[in-house]
Order: sequence, then structure tokens, then C-alpha cells
Amino acid sequence: MSDTRYQVDVSVVTRFLPEQSQPDENRFAFAYTVTIQNNGELPAKLLTRHWVITDGDGHVQEVRGAGVVGQQPLIAPGASHTYTSGTVMATQVGSMQGSYQMVADDGKRFDANIAPFRLAVPGSLH
Repeated sequence: MSDTRYQVDVSVVTRFLPEQSQPDENRFAFAYTVTIQNNGELPAKLLTRHWVITDGDGHVQEVRGAGVVGQQPLIAPGASHTYTSGTVMATQVGSMQGSYQMVADDGKRFDANIAPFRLAVPGSLH
């Protein structure tokens, strides 16, 4: 979005969870830690999330819901909100992308896009 009042940037760090995975049963668990940074001029509240999860076989799962991990944080300009969640896939490699619907203090709704990021078991990619 080009309007500097509504600038929210999202970064993600992922990790494989071997203790929660069962490779023999095609179950691969991953955690992802998301940082939502309000680089805009107005406080913004996260209303909803939309994730598109694609496994290595091309199967797509969409997840929609209110907030993130039970919260709808209000993020002040210059501040950030960080949380950790997870997902399980049937393949060793996949990707996620999506968006958060935000509402600024002036009532304007806008999307904070989440660029695609990879989920991969260490050593599964060369």
C-alpha cells in the first residue's frame, strides 16, 4: 500500500519440530514466529488472518479466522507484535503466505500482506 499512514510489514522465521513430527506417517510439524511491525503513522488493530498453506505435493489448505493465537493486538506506530504458531504438513517441504486484515484508528481497513515463505525439514533441500 502506498499510503504511509497504513504501512504494516510482516517478517517470519520458521523452524522444523522433529519432536512433533512422524516422518514414517508423512507428518512434518513446523513452528513459525511472526513479527508484525507497524511502520505507519496510525495505530492499527489486527482483525483477521488468512493463510494459504501449500505442501510439496501442491495440496493447498486455507485458514481464516479472527486474530492470531487468540489475540487481536493493537499495534502503535513504530511498535511490533510477535507471536509463534505452527502447522503440520504431509511433506518435508512446503510454503505459506497470506495476509492480515487491519483497521487503523481512523477506521480505514487495509491488508498487511505476508510474503511467501518456505517450510522445510533441514537437509531436505540442496
